[in-house]
Amino acid sequence: MAANKEFALLCLENPLLDIQAVGDKALLDKYGLKDNDAILAEEKHAPLYEDLLNNYDAKLIAGGAAQNTARGAQYILPPNSVVYLGGVGDDKYAATLRDAVKQVGLRVEYRVDPKIPTGRCGVVITGHNRSLCTDLGAANHYDLEHLKREDIWALVKGAQFYYVGGYHFTVCPAAIQTLGEEAAANDKVFVVNVSAPFIAQFFKDPLDESSKYWDYVICNETEAAAYAESHNLNVAATDIAAIAKHLANLPKANTKRPRVAVITHGTEPTVVAQQGVDEVKSYPVHAISKEQINDTNGAGDAFAGGFVAGLVQGKTLDEAVDLGQWLARLSIQELGPSYPFPKQTYAKA
Repeated sequence: MAANKEFALLCLENPLLDIQAVGDKALLDKYGLKDNDAILAEEKHAPLYEDLLNNYDAKLIAGGAAQNTARGAQYILPPNSVVYLGGVGDDKYAATLRDAVKQVGLRVEYRVDPKIPTGRCGVVITGHNRSLCTDLGAANHYDLEHLKREDIWALVKGAQFYYVGGYHFTVCPAAIQTLGEEAAANDKVFVVNVSAPFIAQFFKDPLDESSKYWDYVICNETEAAAYAESHNLNVAATDIAAIAKHLANLPKANTKRPRVAVITHGTEPTVVAQQGVDEVKSYPVHAISKEQINDTNGAGDAFAGGFVAGLVQGKTLDEAVDLGQWLARLSIQELGPSYPFPKQTYAKA
């Protein structure tokens, strides 16, 4: 079975060191941050990261959406099942990132940039609010040369499943295309997560160029709505089933595998459409009390991790969705996009 093959799953996107800490309004005001905001760092934000590390009880998490997903998949799969690619700097933040992923058993093969620092995301938690301040750094400089390097390409050739986070469309679309071509030519599984509404809005061309290679496409309801709007679909932005059906039935390079479109919707049911199948399925999410919810940040990444792990294990589509929902439920009980240790064992709802 694929799960027993070393590095069955290869993931690609933008690694970030998440520096998370509980703060207060004074800290937000100090850096001009707002509750529940997500911004790219400016010069005035540069001291934030050391401030969180030195003066607050900061938690360090190997972040970036697809790295969260890779950690989630490795949480479920046997050791040495998942390898992750992305760009980092040659600095202490990269060393911290490596230590963080090593603790959870994820292998990383980063492109190391000697001049540009590792990407960081400062996360200031105030009550149930969080403010995200991201400096992409070296994550923004991944290149095709690294992917095609002999040792890295050997990992690509060895893997049977590829997962690409949508944020990478802003960095190196050529690497995404290359993985898609490799998947289609060798009947491997290619999974893309749209990841953010602005990807469908402002990176429409590279997203569309890769679409023929998608065996599975994952997004949430806001990303689905952004896709429908940017592609002038003649459907309501709230008609998730219709958008899922459209995504599933886009032209496809590898016709041996019907495409599957998966749209999550918070606490609402997960919607799934299959290419050539008229019925669109709906899967209620796993119930959880409000008291058990600690942090919903990264829940979508966790769902994707469980879902893709299910695919690697050869589970049915129904089982893969259930596994994704199970892992998302575990994740939102933790702080940040994390997974509980000791490891929990999956049990079908």
